[in-house]
Amino acid sequence: MDYKSEMAALRQTLNEAGYRYYVLDDPTMSDYDYDHMLRRLEELEAEHPEEITPDSPTQRVGGAALESFQQVEHPVPLESLQDVFSPEEVDDFAQRMGEALGDVQYSVEPKVDGLSVALEYRDGVFLRGATRGDGRVGEDVTENLRTVQSIPMVLPDKLPRLIVRGEVFMPKNVFHKLNRQREENGEALFANPRNAAAGSLRQLDPKICAKRLLDIRVFNLQLAEGRTFSTHGETIDYLKSQGFQTIPHKVLREAAEVNAEIVRLGDSREELPFDMDGAVVKVDNLSDRAVVGSTAKCPRWAIAYKYPPERKPSRVTDIVVQVGRTGVLTPKVVVEPVRLAGTTVTNATLHNQDFIDEKDIRIGDTVVLQKAGEIIPEVVEVLKDLRPEGTVPYHLPAVCPVCGAPVERDLDGAAVRCTGAECPAQLHRNLTHFASRDAMDIDGMGPAVMRQLIDAGLVKTAADLYFLTEQDLAGLERMGKKSAQNAVDAIAASRERGLERLLYALGIRQVGEKAGKVLAAHFRTFDALAQAGLEELTAIGDVGPTTAAYIREWVASPQSQHLIRRLKEAGVSMEAVQQPAGERFRGMTFVLTGTLSRFKRDEATALIEAQGGKASGSVSKKTTYVVAGENAGSKLRKANELSIPVLTEDQFAAMLAGEEPGDRPPEEKPPEDGQLRFDQF
Repeated sequence: MDYKSEMAALRQTLNEAGYRYYVLDDPTMSDYDYDHMLRRLEELEAEHPEEITPDSPTQRVGGAALESFQQVEHPVPLESLQDVFSPEEVDDFAQRMGEALGDVQYSVEPKVDGLSVALEYRDGVFLRGATRGDGRVGEDVTENLRTVQSIPMVLPDKLPRLIVRGEVFMPKNVFHKLNRQREENGEALFANPRNAAAGSLRQLDPKICAKRLLDIRVFNLQLAEGRTFSTHGETIDYLKSQGFQTIPHKVLREAAEVNAEIVRLGDSREELPFDMDGAVVKVDNLSDRAVVGSTAKCPRWAIAYKYPPERKPSRVTDIVVQVGRTGVLTPKVVVEPVRLAGTTVTNATLHNQDFIDEKDIRIGDTVVLQKAGEIIPEVVEVLKDLRPEGTVPYHLPAVCPVCGAPVERDLDGAAVRCTGAECPAQLHRNLTHFASRDAMDIDGMGPAVMRQLIDAGLVKTAADLYFLTEQDLAGLERMGKKSAQNAVDAIAASRERGLERLLYALGIRQVGEKAGKVLAAHFRTFDALAQAGLEELTAIGDVGPTTAAYIREWVASPQSQHLIRRLKEAGVSMEAVQQPAGERFRGMTFVLTGTLSRFKRDEATALIEAQGGKASGSVSKKTTYVVAGENAGSKLRKANELSIPVLTEDQFAAMLAGEEPGDRPPEEKPPEDGQLRFDQF
């Protein structure tokens, strides 16, 4: 391959990997491989500068900001670091600094593998936080950063303006707990804490971010109006005094000491609460930094040492299958114990059948293991030259190893699931969902109570809830006589919730609240639904071929049929409560936005659906009307851009009464004098 073709191939591969890593938070390449490919591209561009293109990853500092957040321009750029991979390169760096500056002191610290952010304070009060983005423009994630408990909202010093840079991360213990929950729920695992932290910080709902328990370590002072400092160490001490958690560092003089500290940090990485993907070496004196300056993309006064991933072989002794709370079968490989990245590894996830087939992993094979992101053990490759005779390809079982029900592969993915409606592995999740507010709404029967009922052997299916007595419940922890009676009454009341709620409560795949209402309105009884074929189901609006197939499979399952029989014996209503839908809004899609004064949001949605319409959460070309209350924002703007009719609440009420909506109201008003719009920042 000639150098032009090689450069083009490298650019394409690196740009795709960068987009997956920075924008989608879905890395497809290890950092180590990415860094080496980038190094090769830099070498070629140095030899052939005329071939450098604007889209080359060497001309970028990072990834572009997501459009779902407001953009923020960084007053002080958040630069990236030059990577090195050997002690000799550290020596070369120290030699360059010594020649340029004379006597040099270096600050050496662990490199947190998280998401870099800038925190801005005005007069000592937290004003805004933004992601690094491309180093010059990032994403405004202020509300999510407010949920990070280690970020001080008010500082002791009231400097006019202070900007600090830190790394948001997910602590290792939180990461492990989150992945265990995701595995139980049949969700894809986060590859590493960095991936989990980035995905959490980019959640549009701050409540979700708050549940992820993110943390931060501050490592640089970007701007401090009214204060001066001589060294990096002084800035870190100052930030500590202001209540920030900072990254530990050591100040050293000799290159040999720096290399020794890099080794020590690598050996002790398991002791740190955060994942670490390298060590950072910086010139400590701030005036020295100004002397050597920066290139177009990185400072000359700092480097990042990258540790190679540790890989070791081990023999596969077994492949076991676990069934998660959603019924997903997750295979794991059991290996002979091997010490890897500071811990003893005895098993590794195999993800799904596709992963097993791709690598052709068999019992008896010798496999190479590494820890993805230094955390999760994974199989890198099979050493097929060491494969013993007689091994056979592995296939997931055809029936659930817990309940014996048939398993089926998702129609829209790689997951294989148990089809049993009464599978013990899914029981806790199924019961909790069945009793939830939007399903059968059984007050006082939350996850903790359900766990006690299961452990006591009192329930094995949702139908068993209706046969519980006050005495059964009174024997549970923190459940007195009065609480037990209230729970029994709540269970009894749920018998009359109707078919629409029952269909949602049963947990049929892709049958949510809206589909439950649509199906109940059409069929009116469960028996009528059970007799419907695929053609009749797919003829109903909001029921596609995949959903129809899941409904038929669920109805045909012996466990499902047993559950329905028991629910009927318990007196649970199998008929629709809601009246058949009207025709006034048939074929129309409404979007509600802003603060509604005449209607509650769920009431307006119910009124739309009662007249045969749909209520959507987003504006598109398929939207018929947007109903705008006070302080309507981006949805109103998009409606105006797409020329979609916008209704006031009065006009919406008139349509409900059978009248015409009237003229379209004026477009959104500009802000009043002195009032700053959010997107002006």
